[in-house]
Amino acid sequence: MNIFQETENKMTKEKFKRDFKKKVEELSSEKLENSTTKFQYEALAQMVMENINPIWAENRRLNRINTDKQIYFFSIEFLIGRLLRLYINNLGWEDIVPDGLEELGLDYDNILACEHDPALGNGGLGRLMACFLDSAAALDFPAHGNGIRYKYGLFQQKIVNHEQVEVADNWLKHGYPFEIRQPEKSVVVKYGGNVRTEMVNGKLTFIHENYEPVLAVPYDVPVSGYHNKTVNSLRLWDAQPVDDFDLNAFNEGHFLKAVQSKSQAESISQVLYPSDHGFEGQLLRLKQEYFFVCAGLKRIVRRYKKQHQGSLDGFSDKICIHINDTHPAMCVPEFMRILVDEENYGWDEAWDMTVKSMSFTNHTVLPEALEKWPVDMMQNLLPRIYMIIEEINRRFLEEMNGKYPNEEARNYNISIIKDGQVHMAHLAIIGSHSVNGVAELHSKILREETFKDFYAIYPERFHNVTNGVSQRRFMMAANQELKNLICDTIGDKWTQPGQMEALKDLEKYASDSDFQKQLQGVKYHNKERLAKYIKEHLNVTVNPHSIFDIQVKRIHEYKRQLLNALHIMHVYNQLCANPNADFVPKTYIFAGKAAPSYYFAKQVIKLINVIADKINHDPLTKDKLSVVFIPNFNVSSAELIYPAAEISEQISTAGKEASGTGNMKFMMNGAVTLGTMDGANIEIAEHVGMDNIYTFGLSAEEVANYNHNGGYHSVDVLQQNPDLQKVMNQLIDGSLGGDTFHTIYDALVLNNDTYFVLKDFASYCDIQDQSSRDYLNHHSWQKKSIMNIANSGIFSSDRSIAEYQKDIWKIK
Repeated sequence: MNIFQETENKMTKEKFKRDFKKKVEELSSEKLENSTTKFQYEALAQMVMENINPIWAENRRLNRINTDKQIYFFSIEFLIGRLLRLYINNLGWEDIVPDGLEELGLDYDNILACEHDPALGNGGLGRLMACFLDSAAALDFPAHGNGIRYKYGLFQQKIVNHEQVEVADNWLKHGYPFEIRQPEKSVVVKYGGNVRTEMVNGKLTFIHENYEPVLAVPYDVPVSGYHNKTVNSLRLWDAQPVDDFDLNAFNEGHFLKAVQSKSQAESISQVLYPSDHGFEGQLLRLKQEYFFVCAGLKRIVRRYKKQHQGSLDGFSDKICIHINDTHPAMCVPEFMRILVDEENYGWDEAWDMTVKSMSFTNHTVLPEALEKWPVDMMQNLLPRIYMIIEEINRRFLEEMNGKYPNEEARNYNISIIKDGQVHMAHLAIIGSHSVNGVAELHSKILREETFKDFYAIYPERFHNVTNGVSQRRFMMAANQELKNLICDTIGDKWTQPGQMEALKDLEKYASDSDFQKQLQGVKYHNKERLAKYIKEHLNVTVNPHSIFDIQVKRIHEYKRQLLNALHIMHVYNQLCANPNADFVPKTYIFAGKAAPSYYFAKQVIKLINVIADKINHDPLTKDKLSVVFIPNFNVSSAELIYPAAEISEQISTAGKEASGTGNMKFMMNGAVTLGTMDGANIEIAEHVGMDNIYTFGLSAEEVANYNHNGGYHSVDVLQQNPDLQKVMNQLIDGSLGGDTFHTIYDALVLNNDTYFVLKDFASYCDIQDQSSRDYLNHHSWQKKSIMNIANSGIFSSDRSIAEYQKDIWKIK
């Protein structure tokens, strides 16, 4: 019997109960009935790892000897969420463990709640990478992650006096049972110093001296496939000093200096996205980006050479380095450094290998969000890397000026180095064989606007791969009652990796009253669960019979949580003016973090919480209108929120959202999208039909026209809408309990409303009214919900990964 068969066949419920009791007693020195939930969690985690590790080891052995192409995702974020339940489901224990624990008198959910969400990401960028890792393992593709093991991650968000307060999120405080430290695979990363040249055997050689060394120590986390034999790896790098204690300095009384190198090194892997408003914060971010790029590539190269008799020949046929947004763009010059400086390849051959090995996914359409670094900072911190970037740029411009001799201005515009800055997106595009956007509209904007000059040069490099999300986490695990209902109705083919489009079979039940009733019952149970969570954590009572209208995502001006908030103020004004009018009860739910230095976004959070406080304490609104801001949005709270949603707010300014993935998670849980025709909303509309989505507002073309040609005056819009005037005046006249929001008012009125909040306000109010009226027709609403679920299969990350595999990575 091979190791996989042994692992798959040996677990039964009775055996699980025996092994679990024994493991708890070993760890706690107590009988099960006297043990704490913490020890029960640790016992379950150890049992899971004991079953995964042999499969993982076999996968690693096979990866060392097989000839399949390996994919490595380089990303600054991996928002993986809690893993215990995911591992249990992937092992095929999804019934054994809950049932076995219940028979032992234990609460499965309480045990799962002991796991702390890993603070390894912030939003869609990191969540997408986690979904891609999940799907790659489910589809049996050898794809691995490479990132940073942040000690504190982003931050834990608290709301104090209506405002966001950031608190360190020490998620590693009690250890992490799903990682394995690999100190023997540590590598040195070099910062600062100087580079000198000398001739060695007739070849110009570059020697890096007087540098500051930092040790990168890898921690590996298993990424298991669903009911299969695949376990890939997420490698996270921890920054440590090479020499952590200066004994001489300590003995001389310089106590702080004795541990200075330790503190400086460890700062690299302390926090995700340190504030970049000052020089030191920018420098730390740049250190972070080179840190995991350098460490990851060194280990990949060492492993490849070990497999191929010390040679890197054929590297691009066997290895793909996937650059997730611009943060890992230094993969391009770092790989060139390895090839030219350490492996003695000529420049042209090294460049050919580099371009063929690299692929790049862009995640933004906002030019101001494209990453740039000051030349002098990069030159001082990474002298050899900057020299290589300079040479890449020199050769690129030489080629462009040769091909397009009369377009010097355009050629300068696409230069990697210009205006005293290094443009990382340009570096990634020039150094990769593939560049893709993450939704059809996004990719079109990249081709026609953001990177149009690059598209003219390299049209064959540009692709689209619309984002996707993992149904195994956000539907099958987070909404098991819905999963069971669907399986009872159409079978379980859709639960198999790569088969989610089989959900299309649900369409035939869209008008079936029995199925609609059952689906409505599932939604109500999920709403009750979320309402209970809100009551326990926020002491706010919400009506589970009301519409749950939800917007959860990073707080940003272009995502327009502000538009939602202004509309709620308008609804409240209407209710106050006519309390006896027919009113469809509604609960508005928000969640999301603002960057610590993003003052405007934090003012929006404050506004939402001030509105919530006022409305929730008004007797007039009881059971009619509630507003909730759920603090510290993460994967675990998302798993409660998505299944309970009935309206999915996706209201970004058209043309500004690359794709969105929350819209997909809401959709597969039966929520109906209310949004602009932006990002992946367009593709959702194409698949569900315009009768099953609510759209409003300016189009991307109209927004682009205003931005390019002018003609929009927010004051004119304000003067023509008395309801809007009242809401705007309430921001500054003390109506909101004495709080005033002049910053928001000025941005919309005096600074001409960059993201067209006022312009879209009337259209948004109309579509909100229409959705509320439609909700009263339960048959019609449930049909919309079913059509959304039935057509969500295309938005599985399994489909995304399959497209990358076929069109970009070319894996067999």
